[in-house]
Amino acid sequence: MSLGAHLIELRKRLTISAIAIIATAIGSIFIVEFVIDALRAPITNIADATGRGAALNYDAVTQAFDIHFQIILTVGIVAASPVWLYQVWAFLVPGLVRKEKQYAIGFLSAAIPLFLAGCAAGWLIMPNIVTLMLSFAGDQDLSNLNAKYYYDFIVKLMLAIGIAFVLPVFIVLLNFVGVLSASAILKGWRVAILAICLFTAMATPAADVISMFLLAIPMVILYFSAALIAWLHDRRAAKRAAKFDAELGADA
Repeated sequence: MSLGAHLIELRKRLTISAIAIIATAIGSIFIVEFVIDALRAPITNIADATGRGAALNYDAVTQAFDIHFQIILTVGIVAASPVWLYQVWAFLVPGLVRKEKQYAIGFLSAAIPLFLAGCAAGWLIMPNIVTLMLSFAGDQDLSNLNAKYYYDFIVKLMLAIGIAFVLPVFIVLLNFVGVLSASAILKGWRVAILAICLFTAMATPAADVISMFLLAIPMVILYFSAALIAWLHDRRAAKRAAKFDAELGADA
């Protein structure tokens, strides 16, 4: 393909991705109030349970509109992720060999559900995090939170956990392309578990041990699952290499 043809193809893929994001964002308009109410629920629960003031503060005229637009766009991007990730893959396919295409398909097939599962995990532990962090305020104090900061914190938390759930797929991909061996992955299990614990400790309050373990356990399972897949791949690759050497020796 010429440079012009590549640019036309890129424009086509970007257009399809943009249409998918816009369509899902428009569709999310009908559920944005439900999403906002769900994200606001910990604040409401604190006010009902403790009897002290807990509310979100909109300190600018356009802030409520900005938050609605941000959540609509975020939901649209996440919901359209299968479409735009496929468009990225489809644009790269002409430059990949058959084996690399198989790796790309496997990566997308695993990364999308894991990312969504990570976002769901962040959603589940989010109320515990908010409740615990605000519990440090005194009974005589008001929890008058900036709405934009609050929603930014929640969205970034869920996205960070979603990305963390995808990291084992990158480990497998590095193994398949020959950068990282299964033995190296297994040798680093102590460092990996420590890193997972540090991440979950930062993503969840240190005092909320239950949420920390609920988040750490699936991440540890995913890490060792990645190590198992890498071990099976290395074993199969070693058998192919031994067979090739044997055939080469026979021919010689």
